[in-house]
Amino acid sequence: MRGKFGGSFLPAVLLTLLWTMVLPRGLGAKERIPPVSPDDPTVRLYQLLDTSYGGKLDEFFIIADTFKDSKKSDQLEQHILKLEYDKSRAFGKLRIYVRVVDKLTPDQEKTYTPKQVFDFAEADAEKFTKTDPGPFGKPGDLYFQARADRPLATVPVTDDTRKEYDDFITQYLLPALAKK
Repeated sequence: MRGKFGGSFLPAVLLTLLWTMVLPRGLGAKERIPPVSPDDPTVRLYQLLDTSYGGKLDEFFIIADTFKDSKKSDQLEQHILKLEYDKSRAFGKLRIYVRVVDKLTPDQEKTYTPKQVFDFAEADAEKFTKTDPGPFGKPGDLYFQARADRPLATVPVTDDTRKEYDDFITQYLLPALAKK
């Protein structure tokens, strides 16, 4: 069947359909990724680790905050952090492992290294896995938490989780790594 232009529209339709099916995705419209602020804690940490540590840090341990155990209101505990970073990883460039111990005495802090305290705690209470800069909880980020006597399992990221992640980086990791 010929149209008024003297040719068949069927080949043109098929060619157009074929072209849209094989068109590389990279040439189509891209999803806009909002820019990340240079003040973002992860951006600052990645920059420090890339420039001062060559983009790789196998293990870094630090004694972090003191907090009250919700089950034992009179008992103070402390977070002990282990940081791993490798900018060459496609997924999980940054990993922060969190363990909990009873609040250390001043003598214990002088006697034991943060690594020894971390190893003494035996089990992880939390783990943050971060791939790209930006607020914690973006695609590619994972948050694990141990509940009761069970091992780590993924749990949804909440505002409290984001705040804890940011606090660990800004209050403990960045200052300690910048000193070294």
